[in-house]
Amino acid sequence: MKNLTSLIWSGLLCLFIGNVSAQDYQYSLDECIKIAYEKNLTIQRSQLDLKVSEVTKNQSKLERLPDFNMGANYGINWGRTIDPTTNNFVTEQLNSSNINGRSNLTVFNGMQIHNSIKQANINYAATEAELAKAKNDVGLNVATLYLNVIFNQELLANAEYQLNSTNQQLERTKKLVDAGALPVTNLLDLQAQSASNEVSVINAENSYNLAILNLKQALLIPAGDRFEIEIPALELTLDETALMTPGEIYQTAEAVMPEIQSAQLRIEEADLNYKISKGAYSPTLTVSAGFNTNYSSFADRERNIFDGTVPSTVPIGYVPSTGETVLSDVNVPNVVETQPDFPLGEQFQENISKNIAFNLSIPVFNKFRTRADVQRSMLGKYRAEVTSQEVRNQLRQNIESAYNDMMAASKTHTANQKQVEALEEAFRVTENQFNLGAVNFVDYQVATNNLYMAKSDLVRSKFDFIFKQKVLDFYLGKPITF
Repeated sequence: MKNLTSLIWSGLLCLFIGNVSAQDYQYSLDECIKIAYEKNLTIQRSQLDLKVSEVTKNQSKLERLPDFNMGANYGINWGRTIDPTTNNFVTEQLNSSNINGRSNLTVFNGMQIHNSIKQANINYAATEAELAKAKNDVGLNVATLYLNVIFNQELLANAEYQLNSTNQQLERTKKLVDAGALPVTNLLDLQAQSASNEVSVINAENSYNLAILNLKQALLIPAGDRFEIEIPALELTLDETALMTPGEIYQTAEAVMPEIQSAQLRIEEADLNYKISKGAYSPTLTVSAGFNTNYSSFADRERNIFDGTVPSTVPIGYVPSTGETVLSDVNVPNVVETQPDFPLGEQFQENISKNIAFNLSIPVFNKFRTRADVQRSMLGKYRAEVTSQEVRNQLRQNIESAYNDMMAASKTHTANQKQVEALEEAFRVTENQFNLGAVNFVDYQVATNNLYMAKSDLVRSKFDFIFKQKVLDFYLGKPITF
């Protein structure tokens, strides 16, 4: 009893693991699209473009701030040179250093900074729209491949059904031939038909496997990995899309499709580029400020510290006839302290100088480079307008073609349904007559092949209709779902 209980639990565990394993490898359309969004390299490239655009947008705002740069140097001179602290000539080894800094702020440059900020913001929005366009393209491609897998799976099921039907007929005929009721040629003909149906199954399997492989490659899943898709219930019904005209669908698509938004934003971006180019004709006003200080080893020695002046009598000459010294009262620097050295920090502090300046630059002649830039930017704007119109025309044509294909597929599917119903009845009658020996194998084979082709055409028209309807729903801004 204990062994039986263990066996039951082991069986249930294996069944559970098998179910979990099957679920792990089965993907819905939404999951396939999500995987494609995560792995697709075109989307990743568009995401990187968006990040670059964001960096450019943030940097453009910082162009309004002043810049600031600092510099320093240290040098050694031998022989006759100039002391940078006193501008006197010295003839001994001189060690010197310098620290300086400068800041510049653009006050006005023909609104170029302002327009560059607006241009960067528009470029970021356009790049966002292009990322959405890339995701739409990938999603639509995955949906197409996903639907193609289901389509080929139904064709495979149709081919297998046809093979099973022939094999069943083959078994019945074999019994009749063995009983002497039918000639052996009937059996041979059915064996040939069965072999032909096997070839059809093999071709259908190859097409199905290829459809699976194409979907795997779109999802960047290795070909050797286990992969299955969920088969949704696909209903063939005309929705509100069939009640709309292609023009009405286009009007809605024009408002929601990201490629239209991107094309329009690129026109605005090109217009701002034109304004930036024209801004180069305007004068540029900048304000700058800086400081400078230095150190000299020649000055780093004993020195007197002065504080104001004191009166003093100093000789200024002599009387030639008597040789008497001539004195004069003057003010001389008042020495209050004597320091043994003049170190680096004190020299930097006492030698510092500061400045501020306003700079006005007026463009007069630059070999017509500015004019050429303006002309190029204007042509770039025209190009963006042409591209925008081209995108709109392409969208309109795609919608018109998809609408026409959807309506044609709907009518074709209705006709194929009637054809299959008629051929099924014809095959049933022919099969009965063949079993009774009233018709030959050629008639039976024709009826079989006609029914098989009609069912294949029915499947093809069904999925063609579903896909075209989903494309139109996509243009209306609806999510791609089955």
